[in-house]
Amino acid sequence: MKIYAISDLHLSINNPKPMNIFGPVWDNYLSQIESDWENKVKDDDVVLIPGDISWAMKLQSALPDLEYICNFNGNKVILKGNHDYWWSSISELRSHLNNNTYAIQNDAVKIGDFIIGGSRGWTPYDNGFESPEDEKIYKRELIRMELSLKAMKNLQQNGEKMIVMTHFPPFNFRLEDNDMTRLFEEYGVDAVVYGHLHKYDKNQKLFYQRNNVKYYLTSCDIVGNKLIEIL
Repeated sequence: MKIYAISDLHLSINNPKPMNIFGPVWDNYLSQIESDWENKVKDDDVVLIPGDISWAMKLQSALPDLEYICNFNGNKVILKGNHDYWWSSISELRSHLNNNTYAIQNDAVKIGDFIIGGSRGWTPYDNGFESPEDEKIYKRELIRMELSLKAMKNLQQNGEKMIVMTHFPPFNFRLEDNDMTRLFEEYGVDAVVYGHLHKYDKNQKLFYQRNNVKYYLTSCDIVGNKLIEIL
């Protein structure tokens, strides 16, 4: 079993949105992802998609995009991103998923020798929070993340690897420790996958390891529209 990740697909299957307005890397990007997925992923493999799945505003409008993901090979695990406005009731969402497709929301799922959990998260700023509301959201996301980590620990029985999904980067551009990264270390997380970023620069790292936790940036446009193998 292998674990892959790719994020920020920004799907709009029934109402195509010209993503190449954001640059040539988006030209035929779904065809590239489809080809890479088909070449890599076997039935027992897992693909993590940490957020920004669909441009839809309502769940009913997002169903073609979810069906598109469900039809891929392997086990698929999705997480809410900041643009996933259609994601509301987790129970209703899960009722529409099939073909080994799972939705994570402050909880966890065990697949083979891996336990996967997570929460959307919120980016810590370089110099404090921009507003009291930002700080409030960040603290709320810390609570949600710990709920997920506790659920992961409850599922861990035989040393299974623990992988966290979070949409927002878990650290600032200086890659500094913060309350979120300390949670990951406290609970013995093996890897964290995230997305959200769409402009790569020297301050970002596609892979980064801190205190035994491996971090992977997986935004599809930044990773060349290819699935990234985790661990």
